[in-house]
Amino acid sequence: MISILGISSFYHDSAATLIQDGKIIAAAQEERFSRIKHDKEFPKNAIKYVLEEGEIKLNQIDYVVFFEKPFLKFERLLETYLAFAPQGFKSFSLAMPVWLREKLFQKKFLFDLLQDIDENFTEIKKIKFSEHHYSHAASAFYPSPFEESIILTLDGVGEWATTTVAHGKGNKIKMLKEIHFPHSLGLLYSAFTYYAGFKVNSGEYKIMGLAPYGKPIYKNLILKNLLILYLRKKIVINLTKVMINS
Repeated sequence: MISILGISSFYHDSAATLIQDGKIIAAAQEERFSRIKHDKEFPKNAIKYVLEEGEIKLNQIDYVVFFEKPFLKFERLLETYLAFAPQGFKSFSLAMPVWLREKLFQKKFLFDLLQDIDENFTEIKKIKFSEHHYSHAASAFYPSPFEESIILTLDGVGEWATTTVAHGKGNKIKMLKEIHFPHSLGLLYSAFTYYAGFKVNSGEYKIMGLAPYGKPIYKNLILKNLLILYLRKKIVINLTKVMINS
């Protein structure tokens, strides 16, 4: 039996999932235990819960998989800060200490946290990293009833990708097309969420729920000024107008 522990944390809505022989045994968000909404901390309680549900110890797990690749994300952050220097120096100075202390060496950081749960977990090589949008695609395709499918993912941003199209067949997923940061419908949605007075990475759900009750009176204005659509190719955010009006 192959057992896999999936972990998402350090951004928002930290969670853990236990999979055994391709079947989801248990899944939980850390906020259910900490009672902190959208808790981003390491999901220690969620991990303990899914292990208990699966009646398995952490040191018996075959693989621990983290939802993104920190080095690729760090590359994007550095290139972005350099592109907008010196305007982004304050944000850069706040972000870098955390990256240099924890996130850049995330494998060892995760290993130490997992050892706090089970001191018998001694094999750091069990820890693997998946690209952000592969994680999204896998979470949609593998639990689905389909043997083959086209998979579309859209969010704020992963490492570089913001939107992807992939082909899933059997137990394989192949990326066919990607749109890269800063061109992101998800981040644009977050910008509107913030403009409307809600919290980013939280209030988007409220905006989505409210949307059916409104009228799309700004649709043409948005399409004309903020988005450049290339049929069957890509979506580009009109960054010049976004920056001028921000």
